[in-house]
Amino acid sequence: MEPAWKPRPLTLLALVMLLAARGTADVLLEDCCADGHRLATQKRDCSVPYASESKECRMVQEQCCQNQLEELHCATGINVAHEGDGCDSHHDNSSLEAKFIKKCCHCCLLGKAAQAQGQSCEYNLMIGYQCGLVYRACCVKGQEASELAPGDVAAAPSDPTKIPEEDLVDQEDPYLHDRCRGGGPCTQQCRDTGSTVVCSCFVGYQLLPDGVSCEDTNECITGTHNCRIGEICINTVGAFRCQRESSCGTGYELMEDNTCKDIDECESGIHNCLPNFVCQNTPGSFRCRPKLQCRSGFIQDALGNCIDINECLSINAPCPSGQTCINTEGSYTCQKNVPNCGRGYHLNDEGTRCVDVDECSPPSEPCGAGHLCINTPGSFRCDCKAGYYFDGISRTCADINECRRYPGRLCGHKCENTPGSYHCSCTVGFKLSSDGRSCEDLNECSSSPCSQECANVYGSYQCYCRRGYQLSDVDGITCEDIDECALPTGGHICSYRCINVPGSFQCNCPSTGYRLAANGRSCQDIDECAAGTHNCSINATCFNIQGSFRCLSFDCPENYRRSGDTIRHEKTDTVRCIKSCRPNDVTCVLDPVHTISHTVISLPTFREFTRPEEIVFLRAVTPAYPANHADIIFDITEGNLRDSFDIIKRYLDGMTVGVVRQVRPIVGPYYATLKLEMNYVVGGMVSHRNVVNVHIFVSKYWF
Repeated sequence: MEPAWKPRPLTLLALVMLLAARGTADVLLEDCCADGHRLATQKRDCSVPYASESKECRMVQEQCCQNQLEELHCATGINVAHEGDGCDSHHDNSSLEAKFIKKCCHCCLLGKAAQAQGQSCEYNLMIGYQCGLVYRACCVKGQEASELAPGDVAAAPSDPTKIPEEDLVDQEDPYLHDRCRGGGPCTQQCRDTGSTVVCSCFVGYQLLPDGVSCEDTNECITGTHNCRIGEICINTVGAFRCQRESSCGTGYELMEDNTCKDIDECESGIHNCLPNFVCQNTPGSFRCRPKLQCRSGFIQDALGNCIDINECLSINAPCPSGQTCINTEGSYTCQKNVPNCGRGYHLNDEGTRCVDVDECSPPSEPCGAGHLCINTPGSFRCDCKAGYYFDGISRTCADINECRRYPGRLCGHKCENTPGSYHCSCTVGFKLSSDGRSCEDLNECSSSPCSQECANVYGSYQCYCRRGYQLSDVDGITCEDIDECALPTGGHICSYRCINVPGSFQCNCPSTGYRLAANGRSCQDIDECAAGTHNCSINATCFNIQGSFRCLSFDCPENYRRSGDTIRHEKTDTVRCIKSCRPNDVTCVLDPVHTISHTVISLPTFREFTRPEEIVFLRAVTPAYPANHADIIFDITEGNLRDSFDIIKRYLDGMTVGVVRQVRPIVGPYYATLKLEMNYVVGGMVSHRNVVNVHIFVSKYWF
């Protein structure tokens, strides 16, 4: 007997092979998987922490535990299906365990139902691979149980497909080598005979010549349908349906057997009979019979109301010759005929003959007020005033619409009809000329409609504004001040601060240390040292910086004297001390420092700092040494606390130049003293050294 279905951890095969290839000799992933199996079998819980130090081992333990737990839940579902109590009777459907049990229970019940109905045990791929295996296992076991002899039934287990959960763990999948596993090569049904694989199709499909694929069978073309006369065959995917060639029509409905049945509108309540009527069903329709019966001389209308019958309009005249029939409510009367006068005539007082009617006699005015009426036999005629004409239909004097009769020829712009005449008018921006018909341009600017400037144009006018103002978008007349400081470029109009004024703007500078340049926008530093407005003492030197000044006093250290050739460069002030040793002072002579300089430099706060700024240039002259192999090394030894500066070496015009650069943005006010050294190195030894102290003042402004 073939064992029942046993789910295998196929989903873990690729993971285990990959992790086994990456695992080390210290960790056997097979042991890790075995631990996961034991945890699922004994604890029935995979959420406990795993003790292995290997990340790969913990991953394998968790996956093997989850897979084994699903197998145990599925086995429980198969047993529930064999007990026959229903898949929802033993568990809470909200838990994950209950969902797996219910799934495998339903799949097993589907397999048993297929076996009971004599269907194939080959599952449909659309139900899923796992469910398909359970379906096939329960179906095959049902077939084997039904094929046992009566004597074998007593020896067989009570349910051949009911498997103890503890025995399911070590069973091998009986379909491991089944070539139809997963559907095999077939698109619908697959059967492995042992020697070959046979594909088949569902009902309503036929196998293609490739022996694998299936296509829909068109029963309407092959003639395998069972549609009757009067019905047409319509092919559907895997089946067909029959439909009547013609509809049943109004008042009938189509039945399932394609016959037409009368609709009883009265019974179904879909009639539209009023409350005063009774509905009576007829084949394909219905009638509304009135409840109220009318007396003689009346007839009932569609609403059930009794209306009078005009007997005078009947085919058989009720009155004798020479008399006229007059209808009355519910009856009629006959009256003797009198002479009938034509239009424009009436009977005389005796009623014996017809005489002319004088339509023009007062107070009648048939032609209209102000027009002349002339009576004629049986009629009249009108002599109309200018601007009117005689209307033969209404027989009165009607106004002539000159604007419509002569369009575009009477007035230059607009024509308005008036009684007996017309009136010309002009559109906006024009005025009527002296001839009363033409239009000429109106100079609107003469009434000063604009707040500033006005330009007259043909038929209109245009307002414009003076410099520094703009025309309002609301009324197109008022001029509004332009706030130049608020424009997108307003931040660059003035160096420091922009103040809007009506029609223009003004630039301001800081209250001290700056003055407005001649262009009215830039701020110019005031050199207090050159202007003599500083307050430095006689012992201190005035150094100008951006927006202010500093009083500094630099004294030369011992063995140094102040040089008389102190040079002044643009934006820098330098004090230089040269070594001056006393006689026989060996220590002084051996000291490599030859000069000590102090330089003051003022910098702005760079608003947009995108690249290093070169601020100090140290030019070095190589002293004469044998073979002239002196190397000059520049270095910043003190004061560069924020690493905001660096120094690089450059060769320019045959000289070695040390360039001090600002490499990071600095927001002022800020003060730093950089100690720079120029070392002349010969043979690996410093033979000559110049020290430059650069006093850097950074202004808080960017100009």
